[in-house]
Amino acid sequence: QDQLVESGGGVVRTGGSLKLVCVASGLTFNLYDIGWFRQAPGREREFLSAVSRTGRETYYGDSVKERFIISRDNTKMTAYLQMNSLKPDDTAVYYCAAHGGLNWLRAKNIQEYDIWGRGTQVTVFS
Repeated sequence: QDQLVESGGGVVRTGGSLKLVCVASGLTFNLYDIGWFRQAPGREREFLSAVSRTGRETYYGDSVKERFIISRDNTKMTAYLQMNSLKPDDTAVYYCAAHGGLNWLRAKNIQEYDIWGRGTQVTVFS
């Protein structure tokens, strides 16, 4: 069964950092682009970042550009999201997802992702 499991969330003070981890199982990891998304209460799920299947290309949403860094290690079937300079507005449930389509340009679109993890909570207090 294709599965993604996130970890690394927690509670952190404004300005702090967290590193989220997304571990895959049951799928051929290097055939998928990996994206990170978040959803805060009462808000739509938001695209944050994506990394191509080779790891050579990345996208970032405007709200996290210059603060978050996405990466992956195909040998470990794992993707990461390093989050720096965290703010209370970053409080949300964070999800990783896998995009199996061949068009990298579509990797910013939430509708393109067909395998999702259950999420990990990130809370930033001031």
